[in-house]
Amino acid sequence: MAERGNDEPNHRSGKARSVNRVTLRDVAKVAGVSHQTVSRAINGKGEIDPETQRRVLEVARELRYRPSRFGRGLVRPDVTSVGVIVPDVVNPFFPEFIAGVIRAADSRNWRVVVTSTENDPSREQEIVRSLGQQVDAIVGYFSHTDEELDPYVGGVPLVIVDRGIDSSTYGLVKVDTAAGIRDGLRHLIDRGHRKIALIDWESSCDPVVRGNTFREVVGEYDLPVDDDWIIVGEQSIAGGDAAFLRLREAHPDATATLAANDLMAIGALQAARRLGVRVPDDLALVGYDGLSIGELVEPPLTTVHLDKGRLGELAIGQVDRLLSDELPPPAVLTPHLIVRSTT
Repeated sequence: MAERGNDEPNHRSGKARSVNRVTLRDVAKVAGVSHQTVSRAINGKGEIDPETQRRVLEVARELRYRPSRFGRGLVRPDVTSVGVIVPDVVNPFFPEFIAGVIRAADSRNWRVVVTSTENDPSREQEIVRSLGQQVDAIVGYFSHTDEELDPYVGGVPLVIVDRGIDSSTYGLVKVDTAAGIRDGLRHLIDRGHRKIALIDWESSCDPVVRGNTFREVVGEYDLPVDDDWIIVGEQSIAGGDAAFLRLREAHPDATATLAANDLMAIGALQAARRLGVRVPDDLALVGYDGLSIGELVEPPLTTVHLDKGRLGELAIGQVDRLLSDELPPPAVLTPHLIVRSTT
């Protein structure tokens, strides 16, 4: 599977764009307000008319204004700092991602600050605002659109990871989820399975791509399954366990299952064992993410592996170019299948 570098053209911009340094006074001139008003709008101060704030932020976004790190009074203006926002530091996916961020930041002598939304999307915007006042750039997983994030970003360079929504304003790191789902399903089809189910989860990261890809592959191979074979659950071991129980009740004839992440796959494996369903003899099982824990379960889990550390490194690469006043094309990471003993 190929990984595309940051310098390839894409539909968003064609190539990285150099951007001249824009000052606060430039924004004020275009917006027709004082530079004090621009400062209040960008820093989210309450003493400003909402319409004026909206207009100032729109101008700042169009001009790609970025506040001076010195002007923001950073404690160590000689050290570049990057804030990282993840949904859940307990989920084993995100420590590997954070490790990749730290590794790439260390190679540049940058500092990293990590925080979590605790799986509460409503916290994203305020965390962006508060963290943005402390760091030079932000990397994170976000469910909000550009328009919803804009008032809170304050011009700080921002890299969005695996959101599934394009951006003309911020750096992007994308995961080719569709390619990974196709690989997992085709592996099961190649093993002779036709009654294949998908255990999915509610996700802010391209929430429809897994289901849509499942439907496309089902159509291509004329499989005797439909939307009823997509079971949605919570993205946890317990969620996978519960989803598998529902699947067996609805479709006891399923011979294979692809789970949208490894935690859910492990939960499904746990439920299968409890029901006396033998894996892979009675049911083949494929996970997604490639978590290290998948090697430790019995039997070891076949999975669509995503290099989480590399994902973090690509995010820092995007930050590097944003800090050089470029808007780079998205960096794209493609997963690959690792076959173990559950298929």
